[in-house]
Amino acid sequence: MSRIICIIGNKGGTGKTTLSHMLCQGLGLLGQRSACILTDTSREPLSPDGRRYVTADARTPEALHKVVSKLRTMNGWIGVIDGGGNRAEVDRTLNGLADIVLLPFRDSHEDLRTVLHDLEAFPHAYALPSQWPTNAWARDAADRSVAQMLGAHRDRLLHPVASLSASKLLLQKTIPDGLPSNVGNACRALARQVMEVLEIGDSAGEAPRSEAQAEAPAPPPPSVLPEGYASTAHH
Repeated sequence: MSRIICIIGNKGGTGKTTLSHMLCQGLGLLGQRSACILTDTSREPLSPDGRRYVTADARTPEALHKVVSKLRTMNGWIGVIDGGGNRAEVDRTLNGLADIVLLPFRDSHEDLRTVLHDLEAFPHAYALPSQWPTNAWARDAADRSVAQMLGAHRDRLLHPVASLSASKLLLQKTIPDGLPSNVGNACRALARQVMEVLEIGDSAGEAPRSEAQAEAPAPPPPSVLPEGYASTAHH
């Protein structure tokens, strides 16, 4: 069956659109068929040419219903809905459509306060640190802020997506013929952890984890919060 992933949240500027395209690109690199679905009325649709996924324009309620209904009939597909920011009512609608909800947030106390509210509003959602610092000192400070403010939701925190300037290439109207390898690696890493939450095997070579493997401790990310950071729970 198909799956629907929604990337939402009340805070704007957290990288929802970039993450939507990164996730779809990563899914494509892992052999999954996916569609990146635009709902943000402030943005224009992007060409699917050169991408490893299709794009869909769902900026009206009617178009969204049509796209989601079609996806639900397409076995094995994954729809990634870019929710936009500051649209609480739309977020509630998308939450009702989703198999999994991702709530991106950046390294700021305003973002942390907003994502904390969203985690409480959407009890089955996962928080996703976005555009995370790569400098060791800045990363450590950011991780400590997360531990302090979001520690109660530790089991719903995914591995951070590091700040990567080349990821903006995915948001060009038509992407370049070749993307830097670090972009592909970041896209695959994001896709793999979302697939793990959804318990989807890797079509590009990784089988679904066995029950024994699922119970084994997951390897930690490069830098982790005290007592662990990323969730190993399944959806």
